[in-house]
Amino acid sequence: MGVNLLYLVVVLVVIFISMTIHEIMHGYVSYWLGDDTARDAGRLSFNPLKHVDPFLTIILPLSLALVGAPIFGGAKPVPFNPNRVRGGEWGVAAVALAGPLTNFLLAFIAYGLWALTGIHASGDSLVTMVIATTVSVNLGFFVFNILPVPPLDGSRVFYALAPDFVRRAMDWLERYGIIVVFILVLVFSQQLSIFMGAAINFFIGWFGSIFGF
Repeated sequence: MGVNLLYLVVVLVVIFISMTIHEIMHGYVSYWLGDDTARDAGRLSFNPLKHVDPFLTIILPLSLALVGAPIFGGAKPVPFNPNRVRGGEWGVAAVALAGPLTNFLLAFIAYGLWALTGIHASGDSLVTMVIATTVSVNLGFFVFNILPVPPLDGSRVFYALAPDFVRRAMDWLERYGIIVVFILVLVFSQQLSIFMGAAINFFIGWFGSIFGF
């Protein structure tokens, strides 16, 4: 029971750090492209409590961790005004991609530290657990958030490419926000878990090939 509790604590800490950086990057890219909505709302903050969504940041990922499923989730969306972002829909897509790409980079860096510093051979189970969790959680958040389903980040990229009738449907879906994500997770839980596990393992395998493992 103690090991499980320690693992859950590590998962929660990794999520809070990773998703704080994820949301800050949304805000900074939006600010860099001319929109100061996130700054004015106080979301360019390293205080994780400003970014936590109770369901996406805590309940969902911890529930997945408890049952040994691939961990994924999200955070409270950073507010921004698409009309003030330079670059039109592609500027908005850049704001959206900044978050999940940050998660991908964090996973890559953590794996690189594990591979290049000899930590994998040190026998330190706690450090190994922290790094492994950092890799898997960040990849899980990356893969989940790039799904082209409103209001997830990937939908913004799809929106930039989609014809008008698809955009109208996506605008309608986005109004329901967290409800759409909740239904997705609830109705397609098995398929989503299989997809997430396969995607995470693919990227871990790709990291391994880069670092010679």
